Amino acid sequence: MRDLKGVFRQIQQAGRMLVGMPDYDNYVAHLQSHHPEAQAMSYEEFFRERQLSRYGGGVGKISRCC
Repeated sequence: MRDLKGVFRQIQQAGRMLVGMPDYDNYVAHLQSHHPEAQAMSYEEFFRERQLSRYGGGVGKISRCC
């Protein structure tokens, strides 16, 4: 059963990546294991940063809808 949950989680994560939905839990886990001294962004900050990265924004970046 544990393996099935792991497979489901991987499929869920892959699906989110395909549609561009960021995975906050993965971000926090990575930060804690590889950069324990770093402060994690809040979910809202993380989501906004991922949106700007994907769709552009800021000086010199191309804005696009898709």
